[in-house]
Amino acid sequence: MAALPLIVFDVNETLLDLQTMEPTFERIFGEKSAMRLWFANLIMYSAALTVAGCYVPFTDIGSAVMKMLGDTQGIKIDDADKRELTEKFSTMPPYREVPGALRKLRDAGFRLFTLTDNLPEVQTRQLEHGGIVDLFERRFSADGVKHHKPSRQAYAHVEKELGVGPSQLCLIACHIWDTLGAVAAGWEAALIKRVGNDVLGVGPQPQIVGDDLNDVADQLIARHRGRS
Repeated sequence: MAALPLIVFDVNETLLDLQTMEPTFERIFGEKSAMRLWFANLIMYSAALTVAGCYVPFTDIGSAVMKMLGDTQGIKIDDADKRELTEKFSTMPPYREVPGALRKLRDAGFRLFTLTDNLPEVQTRQLEHGGIVDLFERRFSADGVKHHKPSRQAYAHVEKELGVGPSQLCLIACHIWDTLGAVAAGWEAALIKRVGNDVLGVGPQPQIVGDDLNDVADQLIARHRGRS
């Protein structure tokens, strides 16, 4: 009987509520929708820098993108704004269903890990603040290999550290660019359809799609029932 896959979680927005950052963007830009524009650009430029062979820590890219968006609108972004951005990003709360769903997966025999673009110290603070840090066996950062997701190197970093092959891993994320990278690397993947996130009709597809982490956990448990 095949063993259960090792479950690797994305952190930002998959586990933690990104929408709690909207007040900061509403204060600075006058509209809360600016947060989504900022986050989309943060992901785009983290990927672009990685493809170009230029590694920059995720938090630094986030601050630079905020300043860039401010410059396009004639809005001055000062050091206090950047500090607030970092503080809010480091203290996003988990979605309501997340702690219970993580425990459900652990009780079913799954081993849980994380892989995030955040610096290790930012990730640790996020998960400690959310009260869920102890639910993960190990935590991985793209900083460990200097390649942001969905670079193949980011996923290979986890494989090497855990000493397993791609087929033994399953990524849970709410961003299709992340599941795309994982499936292309030979992992299983599950997509959570958080607000503003859904399936893309091209490219490698996640094997599981759910409305929240409870839904995904139930599907994973059913999919792998009988394994240990």
